[in-house]
Order: sequence, then C-alpha cells, then structure tokens
Amino acid sequence: MLWPKAVKDRIKTGGDREIIRSYPYRSSCPSTVWGELIAHSTGELFFAGYTNYFLWLDQPAFVSTLRQKLDSGCRVRFLLGDPDGEVTRNRETIEDVALTVSTRIRITLENLGKLGSHEGLETRFSAPGDAVNHVSLSVFRFDNEALVTPHLARMVGHDSPLLHLRQYDNGGMFARFAEHAEELWSRGVPVEPAADRQR
Repeated sequence: MLWPKAVKDRIKTGGDREIIRSYPYRSSCPSTVWGELIAHSTGELFFAGYTNYFLWLDQPAFVSTLRQKLDSGCRVRFLLGDPDGEVTRNRETIEDVALTVSTRIRITLENLGKLGSHEGLETRFSAPGDAVNHVSLSVFRFDNEALVTPHLARMVGHDSPLLHLRQYDNGGMFARFAEHAEELWSRGVPVEPAADRQR
C-alpha cells in the first residue's frame, strides 16, 4: 500500500484541509495566534463576535494596532450585539456573571470610540431578527483565515471551543462561516457615533 491507514488518518483531505487547529476552549488559543493573524492581515479584519470584549484585554495596544491597520488601508469591521436588545438581556440571565453581556459590548464601543471617525472602520449591531444566530456563533476573519467559536449552551465565549480555519477553496468551511458573518452584516444596523448615542 502506498498510503497505509496510519498515514491516511493523519493526512487532511476535503474540508479538513481548512482546519489548521482546533481548541476545546477559546481561552486555550494563545493570544499570540490572534496577534499574528491581526498583524499579517492587509485587506480585511472582521470581528463578528457578539461582544468582542476580550480583544481589548488580550491584545496589547489594540487601539493603536487597529489605527495602524486602518492607516495602511485595511478594512476593519465590528459586528456587535445590541446592548439594549432582548437577546442580550436573555443571554445575561443565562450566563449570570458579574460582567454582563451589555457591559462587555459597551466596553468595545468605548474602545472603538477612541479610534474616532476613520475611513475603513465600520461598526454595526446585528439586526434584532439575527441576534439569536449572532450570539450563538462568533466569526473573526483575518483576510483568508478565520477563528470561529460556536457558543455552547450556558458557556461564556472563552469556555466554548474554537476552530482556526484557512481558506482552501470557495466552497469550504471558511467560506461557509464567512458567508454567515456577511449575511448578518448585510442586515446589521449601523452604530451611531458615540456623541450621538449619548444624547
């Protein structure tokens, strides 16, 4: 046999080729992986987590990094849950943790406000009808790679599993998750500037 079973079991074929690594917990994915993906992205950064809160803690000088990316022509998008939405309130009851979902979203909005009005930076809330699909699946895109977290039942994001994907073709797992995030984005509600929200 040219390819014994032991070898075949270790060779990725089909959709498996797009799975770079899997982690049982998002928190077990090193922050350096996130940092390298952000640093190497030149065209597209799309953060479609429901709160995206952890990024501001895990990534040193994240505001400055995003500003540099924007200045270099990279498109940067954030899709967030509505902090005042029904799904957010329900999720807070489910998680029952001190740092609530709405607070985590507002921390992200506060940090995005530090970037000011910048061409290439876009922020939206997921539409009310999409919020339940958004809160259950986070997609973070870095050009042709992605980190994806399907949220488990009552688990907060860092306790849910994570997949690291790299695009191989147009019909693979990367494309499926990217299309999901783009669909939510297409119906998203643009977030007003911080000054307007405070009125």
